Amino acid sequence: MDEAALRALLDDVRSGAVSADEAVAALRRLPWVDLGFARVDHHRALRQGMEEAVYGPGKTPEQAAAIVTELLEGAGGPVILTRASPEQIAAVPPGTVTGTTVTWRHAPDAGLRIVVVTAGTADLPVADECAATLTALGLGPDRLSDVGVAGIHRLLAEVDRIAAADAVVVVAGMEGALASVVGGIAAAPVVVAVPTSAGYGAGLDGITALLGMLASCAAGITVVGIDNGFGAASAVARILGVRQRHG
Repeated sequence: MDEAALRALLDDVRSGAVSADEAVAALRRLPWVDLGFARVDHHRALRQGMEEAVYGPGKTPEQAAAIVTELLEGAGGPVILTRASPEQIAAVPPGTVTGTTVTWRHAPDAGLRIVVVTAGTADLPVADECAATLTALGLGPDRLSDVGVAGIHRLLAEVDRIAAADAVVVVAGMEGALASVVGGIAAAPVVVAVPTSAGYGAGLDGITALLGMLASCAAGITVVGIDNGFGAASAVARILGVRQRHG
């Protein structure tokens, strides 16, 4: 249950459209529901403005389906399942599938311009996870793909798109240099860098990109964990103060 849903419930009680007993029944899901193998946090949207997300790995298809179903039964905003297996995708209620991310109950468009910049095609799965999460949160992104520093003219041709953004997410593997380049030209108040595990031996499965982004001389870049497209989207939403709303 998010703030909007709680206010609507209280208004309904005040107007008589909902009885006190019905309101108590609705509030029984707060703050969490025990499924035996998981305690589903229905209070998170009220505390943080975003529903609890479901991380697929380590869960059986049945467990993933039960958690998603419980979140959908509660009044609230978007529900997001990340890193889902084909079996989990088949088991959960029908939703919007983007790669390994499934989303439900998208928030209305927040009217902000978010650009997701991807270095290479190998980084696309992480960028897809980020874009799917942003879309669910009402921050549908402008995608700018395959503009890595090996052919920097491709990026420089799109400077105006980057300059017009309210936030920019940079997804890059190898040495992670794209984050510094974009961070040095972007006017956006929020630049989030996502290192990916794409790269050869010295890339150390993303550690080199992570350290390069953390050591960037472009001031003010926020860096999330390796391959964490969901975390980047969440950081953008929280920094911009976008809370869940439903229409």
